[in-house]
Amino acid sequence: MLTAPLGAADDAIDALLGDPAIARLVTAHRQLEPRPPRHAPWPHDIDPRVVDALKRRGIDALYTHQAATYASVAAGRNAVVVTPTASGKTLCYNLPVLDGIAGDETARALYLFPTKALAADQLVELRALAGAAEIGLKTHTYDGDTPANIRSVVRAAGQVVITNPDMLHAAILPHHTKWFKLFENLRYVVIDELHTYRGLFGSHVANVIRRLRRICNHYGSDPIFICASATIANPRELAEAVLEAPVDLIDDNGAPAGRKHILIVNPPVANQELGIRGSALLTGQHLAERLIGGGVQTIAFARSRTAVEVLTSYLRETFEPPPGHPHTIRGYRGGYLPNERHEIEAGLRDGRVRGVVATNALELGIDIGGLDAAISIGYPGTIASTWQQMGRSGRRAGTSLAALVCSSAPIDQFLAAHPEYLFDASPEHGLVNPDNLHVLLNHLRASTFELPVPAGERFGIAETPTLLDVLQEDGWIRRADDDRYYWSHENFPASDFSLRSGAPENVVIIDTTGDRHRVLGEVDLFAAPLLVHEKAIYIHQGIQHHVDRLDWEERKAYVTRTDVDYYTDADLGITLKVLEVLEEADPPPAGLRQRGEVMVAWKVTMFKKLKYHTHENVGWGSISIPEQEMHTTATWLVPPAELVNRYDRDTLDGALIGLARVARTTASLLLMCDPRDLGVLAQVQAPFTGRPTLYLYDATPGGVGLTERLFGLTDDLVRTSRQAVESCPCADGCPACVGPAIEVGARGKATVVELLAGMS
Repeated sequence: MLTAPLGAADDAIDALLGDPAIARLVTAHRQLEPRPPRHAPWPHDIDPRVVDALKRRGIDALYTHQAATYASVAAGRNAVVVTPTASGKTLCYNLPVLDGIAGDETARALYLFPTKALAADQLVELRALAGAAEIGLKTHTYDGDTPANIRSVVRAAGQVVITNPDMLHAAILPHHTKWFKLFENLRYVVIDELHTYRGLFGSHVANVIRRLRRICNHYGSDPIFICASATIANPRELAEAVLEAPVDLIDDNGAPAGRKHILIVNPPVANQELGIRGSALLTGQHLAERLIGGGVQTIAFARSRTAVEVLTSYLRETFEPPPGHPHTIRGYRGGYLPNERHEIEAGLRDGRVRGVVATNALELGIDIGGLDAAISIGYPGTIASTWQQMGRSGRRAGTSLAALVCSSAPIDQFLAAHPEYLFDASPEHGLVNPDNLHVLLNHLRASTFELPVPAGERFGIAETPTLLDVLQEDGWIRRADDDRYYWSHENFPASDFSLRSGAPENVVIIDTTGDRHRVLGEVDLFAAPLLVHEKAIYIHQGIQHHVDRLDWEERKAYVTRTDVDYYTDADLGITLKVLEVLEEADPPPAGLRQRGEVMVAWKVTMFKKLKYHTHENVGWGSISIPEQEMHTTATWLVPPAELVNRYDRDTLDGALIGLARVARTTASLLLMCDPRDLGVLAQVQAPFTGRPTLYLYDATPGGVGLTERLFGLTDDLVRTSRQAVESCPCADGCPACVGPAIEVGARGKATVVELLAGMS
């Protein structure tokens, strides 16, 4: 073990907190005191082999939340357990499942994890516990990486099948006849990281659960659902929306914790006149170097894959190992191959890796041990994600540190100025809309393929018979004499659509350096135009690759190694077309306010070359990749004509850019959603209204109800946006409110205030 002693980490953290150069950047510092454990007695009916195994592994008693979850499940009730990271949630579901199988070897369980990496990690933990209890548990992961010979064994004999919602959707439910032993005896369904099933993904998963319940009912089983989640405001509501069944809430956390310092760090102002702050990435780099150099095992979270690789490169330069020794600084993100990810995870657990830079791929519950420090570079998008990342640091003894380094983005600056939102406000609500017609119709097709649908059956909504008739008219299904609908199309419906917002396929990255080509990684279809367009610099584990060719039709990007002093960053161009107005404020308030269906199209138009360390622009290039589009919902606001007529086009153009920025920030706060869940577009002369218009749209196909809720909050949106701009101390605009004056114009901030006042 290479992990530094607890005292060394304490000393390094104390030295960092005592540094005046760091202290002047800290806008908030909270200290969480150590928390002792709270235990509950062992349930009297639990299998003694399981209790003995846990005691041999150092668990002499259950935490209160673990005992409460076991009691709910033992009573036959669904449960959702909501406690912080590293509080023992895994045992909350492993304990009742293993105990149930120990008492009845025919019992089956299905585990759902949002990622393959998390599923593989949990397989190791479950096998270890079963082995210690000397219970011959037959379990394996079932995903895209599972070999064909193992798949057949899992289908026939797997007592615990560990998979993800995507595989359940596309590979298990459509072939349920091959899984009849699982569905006949399915007693438990575990859904981990429930808070990730929100928005479009969560709406899809709720429909997958509808299909799962239909098949279980067909085979005569009625499983108990055990959900686990990070802290969100409405865990029971979200669980009941996904399961469409009553759920017990367990949120009495009995796990211990050591002392923890939590910082909000705001980089120094780099340009007083423009209100521009220094780079969050470089500030995060400085913090990480201080901590790692002091013996503190540290994880740094960056917002993008490019940022991960850039920061990894910087830290590797600082902590260059002796010749012949492996690097102790690693990057970790989507697109890495499984063996590489597993090696990094093991290195974090045993201490060989002293610093890791990651996207949110390591935010979830993968076992990487107890690190000493966690740095979030830029607001992760939700309070729940922020606490998930901060929860990656902290042992049950000793001191740990977590820091949020704010970027110049408006929401980051809002948090720097109002830290109580992070520390005191309730986290975001998880929102799903399983009755979204775009989502539901696809799953109704898939469900009809799996089992005939009686004419009177309801698949979530009362309008199911009408939808079945629509599918019959389109040739997907047919109504037979027994008054049931049967699948009648040659296509396989579950393969036609993805549960994720991205495309069902990825772009494979092929390294052509040297004589032998090898697969370097992959990137999803929607991100590919941004990351692997021709002439992009694609960075993998700190090594630069030049993208020589992107074969869009074949979904392949060909790269070669290079060594340049810049990286690339691509820009998006967005257009929006209104398809139908669904709702309008009546009578119209100050200006026009409407809600409806829209078509949003986006295209990557150009890229910039940014120099390392200084991040100055040293060149640009054009990109030629097909436009992509989606059908979604939007709410739009149009200021009164007599107000906008006071301004010339240039003034309005700048002010609308500023208005869009502050509106997106305040809307995400009002809705308690990730700002990335909302798209925003301002047009000086919108084709639909013929006037200056601000559009806020659901950034997922079909929408998940965000803009519908926002339409009812437009008064609050206007008022809160006005308060945010007026209270900002800058003179003419800055990134904390409407954006710098160089972008919004000399009178941009003042004009935004006047527009919001006229719309109040």
